[in-house]
Amino acid sequence: MAEQPLPATAREWHLKARPDGWPAPTDAALVEAPVRAPRPGEVVVRNRFLSVDPYMRGRMNDVKSYVPPFRLDQPMDGGAVGEVVASAAEGIAVGDTVLHSQGWREYATVAAGHTAKVDADRAPLSAYLGVLGMPGLTAYAGLLQVGALQPGETVFVSGAAGAVGSLVGQIARLKGAARVVGSAGSAAKVAKLVDEYGFDAAFNYKDGPVAEQLAQAAPDGIDVYFDNVGGEHLEAAIGALKVHGRAVLCGAIAQYNETGRPVGPRNLALAIGKRLRLEGMLVNDHDALRPQFTAEVAGWLADGSLRYEETVVNGIEHTMDAFIDLLRGGNTGKMVVALD
Repeated sequence: MAEQPLPATAREWHLKARPDGWPAPTDAALVEAPVRAPRPGEVVVRNRFLSVDPYMRGRMNDVKSYVPPFRLDQPMDGGAVGEVVASAAEGIAVGDTVLHSQGWREYATVAAGHTAKVDADRAPLSAYLGVLGMPGLTAYAGLLQVGALQPGETVFVSGAAGAVGSLVGQIARLKGAARVVGSAGSAAKVAKLVDEYGFDAAFNYKDGPVAEQLAQAAPDGIDVYFDNVGGEHLEAAIGALKVHGRAVLCGAIAQYNETGRPVGPRNLALAIGKRLRLEGMLVNDHDALRPQFTAEVAGWLADGSLRYEETVVNGIEHTMDAFIDLLRGGNTGKMVVALD
């Protein structure tokens, strides 16, 4: 495929102010920026889909963490997938579709070594930002490697209708869990967990104390807790975990926008007598699992035993809106922004 002339400029999102509590649309701005031609070893990608993820909220704060904060008046970044429109790199041709981390913009000039080719015929491009991408690997590695799920165990997942949680519950079922319980934030999401994703029980955490609802859904306790929320959910899970139970600490979205002191579990002392293991996880630590994950999940998708859903927002101008909506629980499954 022949190269097309690159536009002189394209739109990208810049962080303009660090949020105090919940982010506001005015904390970022969509600006025109030059599109730079590729240097040797680089490609230019016309992004087709952008990812917005909860971890990006932490990057808006000027604090030291496992990933550097976004810089003010500079483009934000995140997962993206698109089509190569110019290439100065061996092994990547114009027309190839690639996954990379220069999202929040229409065009990205990227080092070829920081891209990964994806097959648009194998799955929709947006799936490489979700079920076949970072959220999928997070669910797979977190449950099976960090959580060490064994057949016959009971699993509880918070944020269970989201991109990670919905996959955790289904993978647990496919790997032989005896009972899978999820929490979500609406009656419609709860129904979807049970009716479409095969959870044995689910509840709306807004309907009452999480500990009470979890005790009803898993009266014999739980063996593994996959935590996407933190706060009250983590406290309830510590109370419900059996001896030698495991908690996979993946996210704490309930606390990301708090301006006061975070609410932590008040019953952490139970971890001593129960000999619990509470372990944080970052998906980048589990890259060695990627081939196994891709092969197994692709097989489940092909035979229909694993389902996924996306919430698609159209237009780069709505990326910040999509991100804020994600933080408020407005998504079911993976939230993506379509640029076409």
